[in-house]
Amino acid sequence: MAVAYLATFILGAASGAIHPACYAYIGALLPLLTAFIYLYTCTLLQRFGAATVLNGFILVLFLIAGEADVAFVVGIVLLTALAVIIRKAKSNDTLKSVRWSFVPFAYSFFAYTIHWWTDTEGSLAAAVEEMPEGYDQLMLPVIDNIPVLVGMMLLTFPVALLAMRLAEKALKKRDI
Repeated sequence: MAVAYLATFILGAASGAIHPACYAYIGALLPLLTAFIYLYTCTLLQRFGAATVLNGFILVLFLIAGEADVAFVVGIVLLTALAVIIRKAKSNDTLKSVRWSFVPFAYSFFAYTIHWWTDTEGSLAAAVEEMPEGYDQLMLPVIDNIPVLVGMMLLTFPVALLAMRLAEKALKKRDI
């Protein structure tokens, strides 16, 4: 499941090849995929933090690859801790606990993309090195459009709840 979860991060990052806005905001739609992975992982790890295993795997790989900046590490650790705390507070072995703990977990990809706003200069410099010519200029309007970022982060909440309901129905889960 951790490899499938990694694939969603790769998919999200690769969406930037379409347009920088895709990379910046795909985090609002990725819960439609990650809900299935999270729910299934929670059924396997009923007494231990599924969020810890999945985000821990991502964190370790990104640290090894040099893709983890301070904002990502802090963000992913806080979101993971919040997911684990919510699940534990609502009883680890209930579907309701999984559903509500998925909400902070659903924001995990935003922890990866937040570097555009916490290190804009470094992100633009990296785009000049790694991306096609002019990509950095496409990034600037996306970075500057804070209202859309806020809107996409707000949209993630209902998408996460919807995604979990879809995962529950598809995986025929009535309880954990």
